[in-house]
Amino acid sequence: MIILVIALLVVLADQLTKLWATSALTEGEYHSLIGTLLGLQLTYNSGAAFSFLVDATWVFTIVAALAVVALLWFSRLVGARSWAIAFGLLLGGAITHLGDRLFRAPSFGQGHVVDFIAYANWFIGNVADIAIFFGALLALVLAVAGVPLRGGPRR
Repeated sequence: MIILVIALLVVLADQLTKLWATSALTEGEYHSLIGTLLGLQLTYNSGAAFSFLVDATWVFTIVAALAVVALLWFSRLVGARSWAIAFGLLLGGAITHLGDRLFRAPSFGQGHVVDFIAYANWFIGNVADIAIFFGALLALVLAVAGVPLRGGPRR
C-alpha cells in the first residue's frame, strides 16, 4: 500500500508541476533560481537523460512500460518500509514518464517528456527524474546494507 501511495504522490506532483511549467514558462527561456547552478527552463525531451537517443522515443516508451510492469511484479515481494519507499519513488517516476510518452505530443507512444528544472547547464529534468534518482539511490543503499525486501533481520 505504501508503494502505491508514494507512486501516486510522485505522479501527481510531477504532472501538476509540468502543468504549471507548460503554462508559466516559455520554451528555451532560462529563469535563474540560484545563479547558473539551478534554474527553470522549459524543454520537451524526446530522448532519455541528457537528450540521449532523441530519434528513438518509442524505445523509451517500451522501456518505461517494462519498468512499470517489473516494479509492480516485484513490489509484491516488498515487506520492508524502506524498500516500499524506494519502489514507490521508482514506480511513480516510471508511471509518469510512461504517461508522457503515451499521451503527450507529438503522437501516441512517441510523446516528449516535459523537462523544466535546469541543473548548472548540465541537464534539464523534472520531478519524476528526482523521484527516480532518489528511489534508485535508496535501493542501492538498502542493497549494500543488506536490508531484505521482506523486512526482518539483515543478512
